[in-house]
Amino acid sequence: MKRHLAWAVVVFACAAGRARAADATDRVTRTIALGPERGVRVEATVADVTIIGSNRSDIAVEIVRHAPTAGDFSRYPAVIEDTPDGIRIGALQQDDGRDARLKTEIVVRAPAAAAFQAVRVFEGRVRVSGLTHACDVDVRRGPIEATGLAGRVRLEAGIGSVDVRSSALTPGGMMRLRVFNGPLRVRFARAPESARILALTFNGAITSDIPLTTGERFGPRFGEATIGAGDPVMSLDVVTGDISITVERR
Repeated sequence: MKRHLAWAVVVFACAAGRARAADATDRVTRTIALGPERGVRVEATVADVTIIGSNRSDIAVEIVRHAPTAGDFSRYPAVIEDTPDGIRIGALQQDDGRDARLKTEIVVRAPAAAAFQAVRVFEGRVRVSGLTHACDVDVRRGPIEATGLAGRVRLEAGIGSVDVRSSALTPGGMMRLRVFNGPLRVRFARAPESARILALTFNGAITSDIPLTTGERFGPRFGEATIGAGDPVMSLDVVTGDISITVERR
């Protein structure tokens, strides 16, 4: 009985310690009018970022920070700035910090036609959906999940993955996808009518529902295809990991 009681005390103490490790929460919200020709930038150190494009004219931002103590919030201030050049959203740790305990959740609801000029996250997850004009996302550690994108798209993950679903290759646009270490997956709802597809992995395999001309050059595997007029271009580059292209309706 004493042994069980002692073990329960240890478990409780550990649970309490974990609760104290991140028991301060701070929430900041703001809604801003977003006119044409004004871009959006998002920068965070350790964060889960969700960007949702829809039929709206303004941009709504919510930043929730989690830290061991309220005093730690000064180490990574929540930023929502409306400038003449555009909107800046951020939760960057000062002095190039990389403290995993200082976490942030950022949710941005924006017009579908908004231009997300740069979304930069050191560690975390980025989910982006419904943007039809432009987005540029770079995550050094963690996955990128994209749904319903169009226009000019650039998604890059260092150690992580890129998963693109139900997105479109549109005239005048482009889709550049890159992963340093991890899988890269593209899932079309239907086969594109016009595109130039270029896929390359240095250490991995390429599978595709769209017929590709494939080959090897000194180890790397590559595949390419020209559909219709060959515009726009979709490039898929991986250093270590597999590339997969699937089509639901062909």
